[in-house]
Amino acid sequence: MQWTLVIPLKPLALAKSRLADTADDGVRPGLALAFAQDTVAAAVACAAVSDVAVVTDDELAGRELAALGARIVPDTPGSGLNAALAHGAAVVRAARPGAAVAALNADLPALRPAELSRVLAAASQFPRAFLADAAAVGTTLLAAGGDRELRPSFGIDSRARHRASGAVELALTGVDSVRQDVDTAADLRAALALGVGRHTSAASAGLLIPGP
Repeated sequence: MQWTLVIPLKPLALAKSRLADTADDGVRPGLALAFAQDTVAAAVACAAVSDVAVVTDDELAGRELAALGARIVPDTPGSGLNAALAHGAAVVRAARPGAAVAALNADLPALRPAELSRVLAAASQFPRAFLADAAAVGTTLLAAGGDRELRPSFGIDSRARHRASGAVELALTGVDSVRQDVDTAADLRAALALGVGRHTSAASAGLLIPGP
């Protein structure tokens, strides 16, 4: 099965506020863009992915991510993360009815194409499926086969909400790069330990990351 990934990205100036103890207002937008660039680059390189749609109204991010091979979908609803994802999935299926669609976080800078392929292969066995984040509270990927609506419910405690919605939780090991999103300094340390892409490596060079 080939998948279209829908990746949401808020305006860079508003992104990653929880990294304030690590990166100031002048650095965070570049860091958020770097996370998205490494995420998109890995997604485009994944054998199970036919195309990548990024839902964003940020002009700089749109240019940079399009240069990596992503299709840019304007965030027409402008009503937050889940509305953006539902809109992106609808745009994809308007062009390709029955497309298998997966929502993927934009902050997976250590993402490995081979690990993403494993997750998508597992997801293809179910009508809807999701992968919990490294903290086992949120969600990094939500997949829906061509005959099912995506029904995203990302945000705080999204793991529980997606499970309650009937999506199957994927019990996979060895896919840490697909689970490790970055919201906090501890998350960034964990992603760097896994090995991030070149954009995040450059953007995070010289940062003093608090913690043990």
